[in-house]
Amino acid sequence: MSPRVVDPSWDLLYEVASAQDGYFTTRQAADSGYSTQLLRKHVRAGRIRRVRRGIYRLVHFPAGEHDDLVIAWLWSEQAGVVSHQTALALQGLSDALPARLHLTLPADWRARRLRVPDGIELHHADVPLEVRTWFGAIPTTSVPRSLNDCARDGMAPDLLRQAAGQALRRGLATRNELGAVEESLAPFGGLES
Repeated sequence: MSPRVVDPSWDLLYEVASAQDGYFTTRQAADSGYSTQLLRKHVRAGRIRRVRRGIYRLVHFPAGEHDDLVIAWLWSEQAGVVSHQTALALQGLSDALPARLHLTLPADWRARRLRVPDGIELHHADVPLEVRTWFGAIPTTSVPRSLNDCARDGMAPDLLRQAAGQALRRGLATRNELGAVEESLAPFGGLES
């Protein structure tokens, strides 16, 4: 955690928010010298908008294409990783259009009592850094990890085969990395060659 700034620094707050598509948390604001009272003042003045409890957005920052993902990641205290079908959609694999945002939280978060925002499906697992990648401001699972997670989660075989085939053709994964996919598709004719 960074040391707290005594005097409010709009530049520091802007720097944090700009790396997160214009969003920031109450904690990040406090680290930039902004008390909750000062945040409320800026909300009333129209410089900042409260998005949900503990998450704010700079009003004049350009809207991003994946704001919902940034908000979900910040809601998870930056511990979550966008995963499963949502990660595949970001990676441009398959025609799957997930109805819910898939977010994997650390395994030890399973015991936490969370008020999960609407539209988010939580998974619990430890995702090592070597199987993460960044999509803009947010972390996602790597292509092989996303495909294997989808296979373990019971993704429709036709969509899983399509996504895995696209990943293989584009060089984003190798067959050796797709053990769970191979196992899941074995009863349905396996992976395409």
